[in-house]
Amino acid sequence: MEAGTIILVGATTEPPPRAISPALLSRLRTFRLAPLGNDDLELLLQRALDDARGYAGTLQVDDDARRQLVGYASGDARRLLTLLELSALMTPRGKPVTPNEVLIAAQDRSLPYDQSGVTSALIKSIRGNDPDAAIWWLATALEGGEDPRVIARRLLVSASEDVGNADPAALPLAAAAAQVVELAGSPECDWALAQAVTYLAAAPKSPRAGEALGAAREMIATRGQLPVPGHLRAAAKTYRSPHGEGEPFDLEQRYLPDGLEGARFYEPSGSGGEARLRDHLATLRAARAGKKKSS
Repeated sequence: MEAGTIILVGATTEPPPRAISPALLSRLRTFRLAPLGNDDLELLLQRALDDARGYAGTLQVDDDARRQLVGYASGDARRLLTLLELSALMTPRGKPVTPNEVLIAAQDRSLPYDQSGVTSALIKSIRGNDPDAAIWWLATALEGGEDPRVIARRLLVSASEDVGNADPAALPLAAAAAQVVELAGSPECDWALAQAVTYLAAAPKSPRAGEALGAAREMIATRGQLPVPGHLRAAAKTYRSPHGEGEPFDLEQRYLPDGLEGARFYEPSGSGGEARLRDHLATLRAARAGKKKSS
């Protein structure tokens, strides 16, 4: 290829870095071919009906059937022309093509499906609090033949990563939907996925739990793992259980390693149920500070 001995021409529906090795990709010029717009497809449809190489004006297609042909084509001119040809074969001579013929021709509904793009749009719509967009992308994924288990796994991640402690019911709901996928399968599980998607998209959001884990890991990366304090070790005699103190089941006791006193990793947001956690922690911290001053 570098010497010009061969010219390689290829096409892929996957992102080039995923489908082509880096060494080969570095020697290629890549072009992104976007789906055709509806106006372009309608123009191609009319040309096929009028041109002498097509139906030369002998075939009529009613307006509803035109819209269906363009919709089922999903930006693919070859699919449009194939559907038109099949629809014409099913139409009685002298009659116009109607939505009924188009529906029969497209009964497999095998639409082009951008897996990585659609699943990404689904999760980002959930994160963006838009249940209408989220349910649209869920429908697109299911109609595209996506494995429901793939969707369920993404919802499990979204429930903890995007919703988090702002709505603790989100993760059990996503886990229940994933269980329905395994036990019932498709299409029965589609309702459970729809329930989970709309709930997650409408729920309050907070990434603070995951951010707290990231902050702790970052400190471990810079300071290393620190020894467990003696009173927290197994069978330690100096450990004091908060359960023995009565409500609010809290006492002044250090749980972080030496050198990390007062470090804060988790800062609850004011979103949804996490606001209650924030207020509760603030009350406990204020009470501890008061005990220190009095002592």
